[in-house]
Amino acid sequence: MNHQQSSEYLEAGHYSLHLRRLQPHEPHRAVVLMLHGAIENGRIFYSHSGKGLAGFLADRGCLVYSVDFAGRGLSKPHAREGLAHSQHQLICHDIPLLIETLAKRHGCKIHVVAHSWGGVVAVASLIRHAQIRALVASQSYFGSKRRISVRGFHRWLKIDWVWNRLGPWLGRRYGYLPAKALRIGADDEPLAYLLETIQWINSTQFVDPTDGFDYAKAASTVQWMPSVFYAAVKDTVLGHPTDVKLFMQESNLATAEYHLLGKVRGDKVEFDHISMLTHPAALQGHFTELLQFIEQAQRQ
Repeated sequence: MNHQQSSEYLEAGHYSLHLRRLQPHEPHRAVVLMLHGAIENGRIFYSHSGKGLAGFLADRGCLVYSVDFAGRGLSKPHAREGLAHSQHQLICHDIPLLIETLAKRHGCKIHVVAHSWGGVVAVASLIRHAQIRALVASQSYFGSKRRISVRGFHRWLKIDWVWNRLGPWLGRRYGYLPAKALRIGADDEPLAYLLETIQWINSTQFVDPTDGFDYAKAASTVQWMPSVFYAAVKDTVLGHPTDVKLFMQESNLATAEYHLLGKVRGDKVEFDHISMLTHPAALQGHFTELLQFIEQAQRQ
């Protein structure tokens, strides 16, 4: 691999955020911040052997930071150690802190890349905070949706039963959602964060459950930076193409670039919610397209 990896921590009050830094051997051409989704961590983007989207971009000249949100991954303390952390804190404190820190450190705008719910909190934070919006050169989202409108068995099982009912019950019993131990996710989830995601998943209103901030209304006047959304043909619930487009519309991003990944557009495989970031076929397809998108946005 043509990059080296290291870990660092960003102090964020009574907790610290772990960032995996993937530094290209050559001088970097762009700085990328990667934000993961629910019940996962920054490892969705990278592996120690260099595989994944983060390694792909780093090998081609991007300096990449993949963050573990508070209570997840290698961030300290972990949710299972009693950390209470909410979605509101992430939107209003952590994401602005990450973007401002990296922009100041490198003296340039940052490219934001996110998976699933990471895209929801990223867009919400950028809508809400004009000062960090000015520090972002582009935004790219994989399988990001806010509400889940699609119906069917998988929706009933994964969302109505596991996420909406079993999740809160387990969260109140243990103080957090032990998703990793239950094998329903790659990492655990703080209870407050889980409960706020449930409110948004089941609501037509893009309004903050903590303070009533209306993101959809505020988004109507936002002048967005270059933006691209990816959905997958076989993503049947967690990032269904219909719900990705609904999220784009309510965020005033309906005219952003959009790609449906799968054989319908000439891809070799039918991608799903996870394989869109992990399948080797992505390297010659949308990973390469994303690199070109970032390079073009960097020149603007």
